Amino acid sequence: MITSELFVKMVIDRWNGSIENLNKHLDALTDEQLQKEIAPGKNRGTYLLGHLMAVHDDMLKLLDMGDKLFPELYEPFIKQADKAAAQTSTASELRAMWKKQNDHIQEKFEKIKPEEWFEKHTAVSEEDFAKELHRNKLNIIITRTSHLQYHTGQIVLLN
Repeated sequence: MITSELFVKMVIDRWNGSIENLNKHLDALTDEQLQKEIAPGKNRGTYLLGHLMAVHDDMLKLLDMGDKLFPELYEPFIKQADKAAAQTSTASELRAMWKKQNDHIQEKFEKIKPEEWFEKHTAVSEEDFAKELHRNKLNIIITRTSHLQYHTGQIVLLN
């Protein structure tokens, strides 16, 4: 296995492991538990799940993998704080959307060749990328994995 393939495998394995870890915790929670705040006055589990989906939808655009699956999640889960906007999706609907999105992302990831992960993402110009090669698609997965793990740690508090 050449070095680029090894790096990609390590990062994608950590992404998949982080998704599986969150799924394990989500599966252990009832819909009622998921609607609770992680601490008094803090985000609810449903908000965190919607937020993760909105961020992962944006990731699809950054990786040039097509359109967002759930563009309606951007406003209530990125632009606004929890409880600032009326949530239109129930906990069970968010769970189903989460599964659909993860299946979609996994399909997209499987189609990318290792060397393509080192290409620029869509939010960086050609000129800036030439100066900063680390602003590539694989780095997006690294940062989104950290983000996912952070919010998983919050969701664990609901149990």
